[in-house]
Amino acid sequence: MSQFFQIHPDNPQVRLIKQAAQIIHGGGIVAVPTDSCYALVCHLDDKGAVERLRRLRGIDEKHHLTLLCRDLSELGVYARVDNRQFRLLKAATPGPFTFILEATKVVPRRLSHPSRKTIGLRVPEDAIINALLAELGQPLLGTTLIMPGETEALNDADTICERLGKQLELVIDGGACSMEPTTVIDLTGAEPELVRQGRGDASVFGI
Repeated sequence: MSQFFQIHPDNPQVRLIKQAAQIIHGGGIVAVPTDSCYALVCHLDDKGAVERLRRLRGIDEKHHLTLLCRDLSELGVYARVDNRQFRLLKAATPGPFTFILEATKVVPRRLSHPSRKTIGLRVPEDAIINALLAELGQPLLGTTLIMPGETEALNDADTICERLGKQLELVIDGGACSMEPTTVIDLTGAEPELVRQGRGDASVFGI
């Protein structure tokens, strides 16, 4: 069975954040609330954990996983961002958006889209996630917690434990969060393109 941490959504307990980071460093997959809905996250550099994450979600390498970054400067390490894109990103971060951008060579090839060489990135506005990112000192790799064949994200920590307890190393209960996933915006073209409407207001991009 997975471990279960109750972490305060506004003032995360340092001891529990450190333990969660150790679990991630050890190859664990963690269910965590975000500023949109619950996500499954793992260590960016752990190939085995990434493969387990894809199997859990029932997705292949053509489905963008998302790098959750602390800020735009960290995002810039993993994605090629020009001045136009940077202005758009600055206007919408932190927040419930995922951006499709061209991956830099820092991103392992197995994590970027096999033909487009793109990756999903986001800067969440959530105290628990940001405390984890600060403790780890690098982005987390994540995906929305929507189970294969379903359309709605799981939103209750107890339900997640019941359904996935044997397949996860940790479930973090930070209280209820939104049922809506992030809004996904593709910034690789001449104009922003709406890929998925979610919690974020796409009008900031003129869409």
